[in-house]
Amino acid sequence: MTTNSNSSTLRKAGLFYLVFVMFSYTTGGPFGLEDMVTTSGPGMTLIYLLVLPFFWCIPVSLVSAELTTAMPVEGGFYRWTRAAFGDFWGFLAGWWNWSASFLLGGAYAVLFTDYLVYYFPQITGWKHYLVSVALIALLTWINVRGIQMVGQVATALEIFIFVPVATMIVMGFLHWHHNPFVPLIPPHQPTFKIFGVGLALGLWLYSGYEQLSTVAEEVENPQRAYPRALALVVPLSIAVYFLPTLAGLASAGEWQNWHTGFFSDVARLIGGSWLGTWMTLAAMVGNVALLNSTVLTTTRMPFAMAEDGYLPKLLTRKHARYGTPWLAIGVSALIYALLAWQSLAQLISVYIWLRSATTVLTVLSAWKLRRTRREMARAFVIPGGRAGLFYVVAAPVAMALVALLGSDKFAVIGGAVAMVLGPVVYGVVKWNR
Repeated sequence: MTTNSNSSTLRKAGLFYLVFVMFSYTTGGPFGLEDMVTTSGPGMTLIYLLVLPFFWCIPVSLVSAELTTAMPVEGGFYRWTRAAFGDFWGFLAGWWNWSASFLLGGAYAVLFTDYLVYYFPQITGWKHYLVSVALIALLTWINVRGIQMVGQVATALEIFIFVPVATMIVMGFLHWHHNPFVPLIPPHQPTFKIFGVGLALGLWLYSGYEQLSTVAEEVENPQRAYPRALALVVPLSIAVYFLPTLAGLASAGEWQNWHTGFFSDVARLIGGSWLGTWMTLAAMVGNVALLNSTVLTTTRMPFAMAEDGYLPKLLTRKHARYGTPWLAIGVSALIYALLAWQSLAQLISVYIWLRSATTVLTVLSAWKLRRTRREMARAFVIPGGRAGLFYVVAAPVAMALVALLGSDKFAVIGGAVAMVLGPVVYGVVKWNR
């Protein structure tokens, strides 16, 4: 069934499927941002959704576009960091990214099952866990079939999500009754929640635009397709976050009651039970889309690290028919399944430490490679010369520092432990080699 040779046929994805896979990984839908409204306030949430992209995902996207055209390799930003700063920092970029995926892979499956309980209350205990694991197994099989099938599934899922979300936006604007920016921040809310927890949620929403670089070799003409996909996905993501939130706050109000899953309540308040049910189904599908693309993007990391000798060579084995790294996919999925009892909300603050670290290494790699590898052909170059390069590096670094300094005690301890494990594992690997 398996092979290490290049005889297998890998079906590559074109621009159309790349856009949907990228969108489903980075966004998926507006679901998951509701807690920002009660944590940071409706006004600050809307400001975050509009302003954060200029300090986070837009500069990261520009860096990813340039480096993908220069080094369109499997492993993406892990190999960019290794080329720029050497083995140690390259390993950390890969390890931190793979570790971060453990925190979310299982949680997306849990969220899907949580929504399913709304329709089937008897799904509790071991049944709840079994459904989550079954979803992971199904999406693992899809990913073993290759990026083209992942893209086809992502396209179908996102179209299903777009329709009820667009319906809610239109109906919400037709029933505008409240000032969506009032209050700007919640009264008597601790500062760290407004500018720490709330900001961490915002960075999580706008993270991941460099992640699809890990499958560059599975994309048709990545030097051309990747920058175009980013140019389409970034503004689409901003719109999908901002417009439903604006419409919901303007029509339904009740900002104090916003919580995970509240978009279903907003839809019900605006259009009745039929729209609420439709939105709940869309939220379930959104978690499937997020998990589907998470398996794709993060499982190429252990494959690339195994190729470079940092993980067991077995993880480089490819499927004889589909040409995908089936064992790296399977091992990652197994870890997701083992963690499928945890909740997403508890993990985001720790996850953002690992995501911020890999993002900072990615943007610093663009600066370093401009100095040390000027001869590399770059079909896309970050605009603005030195000022543009300074912007795409300084803005994400500053944003990461603000978010980390505003973290609560749990995030500081959990994030620090997760990051320190990277150098420890590297030391063990070097000693064994």
